[in-house]
Amino acid sequence: MKEFSFQKLEVWKRSSRLACDVYSELKNCHDYGLKDQITRAAVSIPSNIAEGEERESHAESARFLYFAKGSSGELATQIFIAIEIGVMEKQNGLKLVQEAREVSAMLGALIKIRKGCVKEDGVNYHAEPRT
Repeated sequence: MKEFSFQKLEVWKRSSRLACDVYSELKNCHDYGLKDQITRAAVSIPSNIAEGEERESHAESARFLYFAKGSSGELATQIFIAIEIGVMEKQNGLKLVQEAREVSAMLGALIKIRKGCVKEDGVNYHAEPRT
């Protein structure tokens, strides 16, 4: 079975794993409102990456990568709140926040590539035309 192109992206893989880790961390959480908010933010990150990569232009891809990057900030904020109110153990929460921060940085780099600010590795933009 052929993969979707987004499945090859390390940032999609890591954000998907992050979403799974968030679900695992909150499996016994009875604050259903906060749990819902946190899991929605976590799932939104890889979902927006996937949606953007399935679009037809780099500009559209970048737009959805921005959404994913925003969701990573939202996720970190909600985890900080969960730690503060005792819903999540501090050490585990801070590990999740660190991963969200790293995913956000990866998204920022990919946005720059999609917007043409950085050239992708392995692409020869100055190649001589074929004769």
